[in-house]
Amino acid sequence: MNEQILNKLLSDEKYLTEKINFYKKKNIIKSINSKYEIKGHLIKARHNLDFLGEIASSFNDWSLVVCYYASYHAALSLILTKGYFSKSHDATLCILIKEFYGGELSKNDLELLNKFDVQDLLFYAESKNKREDASYSTKTKFASSEVNKIKLNTKLFVNKVEQIINES
Repeated sequence: MNEQILNKLLSDEKYLTEKINFYKKKNIIKSINSKYEIKGHLIKARHNLDFLGEIASSFNDWSLVVCYYASYHAALSLILTKGYFSKSHDATLCILIKEFYGGELSKNDLELLNKFDVQDLLFYAESKNKREDASYSTKTKFASSEVNKIKLNTKLFVNKVEQIINES
């Protein structure tokens, strides 16, 4: 998802609702209630972070792939706390925006949950783009400074998700 569409989703509630309804109609977003799945996706996110620590720095392309999947599993666990499951990154992002970025929660609720801000959502969207580059392009070398920043942001994102889930 590009930044322009993300900004539209953040600022245009009608557009966000239309996207979510589209994903529901296509059965990409489903209603589900499973504490087991919440825990399972958090375990998978942590597992990916553990693997991230094992990857040699010469494999920065694979580090980016692992960062994305750690973030994605964390995001799936978070939307499950609101009764949703998603089969796509974009649909997951829409639910994150709806439920954790100003959605139906009060300002106090959001502060208590340490809500996502634009930077968190931009990181999550950007991690998908970086993962696609690392997975599908022929490029194998990525700047270590950029990869290290993404690694740190991934750890912070997973920690934030765990904190939100533990406080709810």
